[in-house]
Amino acid sequence: MALLCGDRTFVLGKRTLIMGILNIAPDSFSDGGEINSPGAAVQKAKQLLADGADIIDVGAESTRPFADDIGLQEELSRIIPTVKALIAEGVRNLSIDTRRAEVARICLAEGASWINDVSGLRYDKKMLDVVQAADAVVVMHSQGSPQNMQRGKIEYSDVVLEVTHFLRQQVECLVEAGYERGRILVDPGIGFGKSLKHNLLLTQNLQELAGIAGGVLYGPSRKFFLSEITGIKNAAERDFATLGAVVYAALHGANIVRVHNVKAAHEALLIADSLK
Repeated sequence: MALLCGDRTFVLGKRTLIMGILNIAPDSFSDGGEINSPGAAVQKAKQLLADGADIIDVGAESTRPFADDIGLQEELSRIIPTVKALIAEGVRNLSIDTRRAEVARICLAEGASWINDVSGLRYDKKMLDVVQAADAVVVMHSQGSPQNMQRGKIEYSDVVLEVTHFLRQQVECLVEAGYERGRILVDPGIGFGKSLKHNLLLTQNLQELAGIAGGVLYGPSRKFFLSEITGIKNAAERDFATLGAVVYAALHGANIVRVHNVKAAHEALLIADSLK
C-alpha cells in the first residue's frame, strides 16, 4: 500500500528510504546544540532534503543514554516553533520523534505527518489514540528509559525473540484500535537497552521483523555500538561506520534507515539497492 508523508507518497520495498535526523535538543549525543533556532532548523531540513532525505525526523528531547527527562512544556517550547517554521517553508514530510501524546497531537495538528515513538507506545498511554491522526507511526523497542537503559548488566534470554514479540504485541494493539497495519513501522531499537551483542544479533536478524507491520525502520547512526567495534570515540566521526550498518540493513530487511549524514547514506544506498 502507499505510505503518505506530507506531500510525498512511498511504496515500501521499491528502494530503501532515508529518514534524516533533525535534532533540536541541545544535549543530543552527536550534534546537540547545532540547531538553535527555527530558522536554523529550516536550513538544516532543506539541506537534508537536497542530500536525499525522504522523511525529516524532528526531535526536541534527547533520548541518548543517561539523558534527563525534560518535561512536556520544555519539549513543546522547543518543537512547536520549529514545526511551524518548517511547514511555513513548505517542508511537510515531517516525522515527530516524541514519547508524549500531547506533543504528538499538537505537531500533527500543525501539519506533521508521522509519529516516531521510541518507547513503543508505552511511555504515554494516550499515544495509542493520538497516532490515529498520523499517516504512519514508528513503534520502537526499548528496554528501560533513557535514564537507566544502559546502566548495569543488560540481559535478555533471547533478544531477537523478545524484541520481535514486543513489537508484534504493540502492532496488534494498534490494529485492534483501528490503525491500518500497512501504516505501522517497527524499529528494533538499536542502542536502547542493548549490549553490543544484542545490537549485532538484532541487525543480523532484521528479516525476523518482516510481515509484523508495513515495514522495518533501522537506526544505527553514530551510535555507541559502532564505537565498540571501531574504537571511534567521537560520535560525529562515526559516519563511515554507520554506512557499514546501513548497507547491511538495506540488504537484509530494512525498508527505511534513520541517519545523520544523509548524503553519504543516499550514495551508499544507490549501490546497495542496485544489488538486491
